[in-house]
Amino acid sequence: MKRLILTRHAKSSWDDPTMADHDRPLNERGKAAAADLGQWLASRGYVPEEVLCSDALRTRKTFSGIAPALPGTPVLELKPALYHAGPDVMMAVLRHGKADTVMMIGHNPGIAEFAHRLVSKTPPSHDFTRYPTGATLVVDFAIDSWADVGFGQGVPVDFVVPREIDA
Repeated sequence: MKRLILTRHAKSSWDDPTMADHDRPLNERGKAAAADLGQWLASRGYVPEEVLCSDALRTRKTFSGIAPALPGTPVLELKPALYHAGPDVMMAVLRHGKADTVMMIGHNPGIAEFAHRLVSKTPPSHDFTRYPTGATLVVDFAIDSWADVGFGQGVPVDFVVPREIDA
């Protein structure tokens, strides 16, 4: 059994219109949402051992906000290929996962399509289609190795968006 925690980065700042997209930080709402996500994950025992994260600043800061709530320290791997990746690239990165529970942090629109293609049935949330900032899917796969993961195999365990979390 393998578990994926699939998280879209938290809300980012658009305060500086001259800033490169890759370098945008989280805004205050995003920082709070990342901390809430960390608490939510830890409270439910959804604890990654490995994190595959886009190298954009907003994805790295999302993980930095989540991490303090997690027991232990997952292995963080920055993956430039995940920056605005589509589903096929995301799948290729996931197939190199090593841990039983992997977290992947990425961007829309690719992460929303990736989530939809992963699951065998859609979670009962209207937000799943939009996959807004901070959206997090927990999905299990009946596989022995991430190399064997495929689309349509995932069984949704949980799904949340930050505004639903009672911090």
